[in-house]
Amino acid sequence: MPDLPDLPDLHSATIDAIMGHAGRSTLPFKRANREEHHATAFWFNELVETTAEGEVVRQYLVTSSRPTEVEIAEFTLRPDLCAPAMSAEKLLMTDFAQGWTHLGDLGVAVMSTTGLHAHGARKGWRWTTDEITDGIAAKEEDIAGLGESPVVAYVLGHDVGAGNGAREQAVVVGKISRTGDDGIRWMGHLPEGCVGAPVFIGSGLGENSFKLVCVGVALPGDGHHPIAAFDRIRTALRAVTPDTASASTLSEPSPQPREPKRRWWKRRG
Repeated sequence: MPDLPDLPDLHSATIDAIMGHAGRSTLPFKRANREEHHATAFWFNELVETTAEGEVVRQYLVTSSRPTEVEIAEFTLRPDLCAPAMSAEKLLMTDFAQGWTHLGDLGVAVMSTTGLHAHGARKGWRWTTDEITDGIAAKEEDIAGLGESPVVAYVLGHDVGAGNGAREQAVVVGKISRTGDDGIRWMGHLPEGCVGAPVFIGSGLGENSFKLVCVGVALPGDGHHPIAAFDRIRTALRAVTPDTASASTLSEPSPQPREPKRRWWKRRG
């Protein structure tokens, strides 16, 4: 663990850990051909069991339920998410709403990534993503350690560029705290497009060390956004039997002229 002599260094170290472990885990999407339902999804590996041969995982895209309620969606891809790099920067998905499983009343939806991998294989490329793993996703003890006193937190999402619809990745700094009904809320501004994104904290371990924890998923809200915690997501996933293939259909639109190259992530807050 890195040395953390003071708070500004804790901020920097946490952001570095987020980008190092999860920088390629997020995908921005919206309703196709319309500037609405902007959101962020992310890749998650659910640990099923550990055997002598290694870990058995199920892999999902995870996001907020509400933005998935569209028939055709458009993902924006970054070049470092696939190899070889695609010429197209968009990925269209029809029957989008039917491809998701909603986890009870948590406000969270998951989709098996089987169809995404199959699409890449048909097109001659493969995904090169990061995933939120069992070691990072919050466990019951991590959530129990949160109190009503706000703690610094970080959303890794894709906001909507003013006027041009760009979906740059942003590390958004805010705070989280427990609520009276045992929920968790985000305190601070959450840019448009960051609903569905993963929320992180740097949890202190003493002696100037910390661990990175993905607390959960940012949900829609007025002012203070609720967060669906990963301990509840884990429990809900145990009842899910993932489809062998996604019900959605993917396609790549014709390449569009490229905009000037920009730094692909930024810090907000």
